Amino acid sequence: MRSSTARHSPRLLPAGGFRLGSLAKRTSVTPFQLRPKCSQSVPTPQCSSDKGLAKSPSLFSSQFWGSRLVWSRATVNTLRCLVGCTLGDFSSMWYLQAAYPDLGTGTIMAISMASGVTTSLLLETALLRFGCDRLGWMVAAKTAAGMSLISMVSMELAENLIDYHLTGGVIQLDSPQFWGAALVSVAAGFLTPLPYNYLRLRKYGKACH
Repeated sequence: MRSSTARHSPRLLPAGGFRLGSLAKRTSVTPFQLRPKCSQSVPTPQCSSDKGLAKSPSLFSSQFWGSRLVWSRATVNTLRCLVGCTLGDFSSMWYLQAAYPDLGTGTIMAISMASGVTTSLLLETALLRFGCDRLGWMVAAKTAAGMSLISMVSMELAENLIDYHLTGGVIQLDSPQFWGAALVSVAAGFLTPLPYNYLRLRKYGKACH
């Protein structure tokens, strides 16, 4: 005759654990439902992006360009890049014009553009380290370096071309004309890469920033 303890004791399984498949059938829940980590390559709701980005409609359809969620995320990504690029670009331009005016406008603007891309990468590294992704420093730096340079370079070109057209590339902090031109150039720098950032996020699930 079996004891009550034997009747109610759990049956041991050969692998030393429970049968997860049968448990899933009984509960209609998968054995493990882990929340995906935030990442730029596979956006998740925690990163304010779209789950089904990889299965997007045709590029030439209105449905493709009609996702408010993706536009919102692309806007955030572009603004992050804009802050980094603008800080490095204009601060370098101001310093070089003040300290090394003999370099010439073309050289100064080229160095300023490179500085803008650099500060954008540094800012993105910090955001990947301390933001929702929580990447290590080395991984964050490699991820930032592997992001699309097309977005950053097009942003820098738009800003500098507009600034050069309106002010000749000269920074005058006491001039209302300079600040008006700066606003126009920053707006151009934001709008130029925005559709491209949307396209990459919508079609490939990849954020540039």
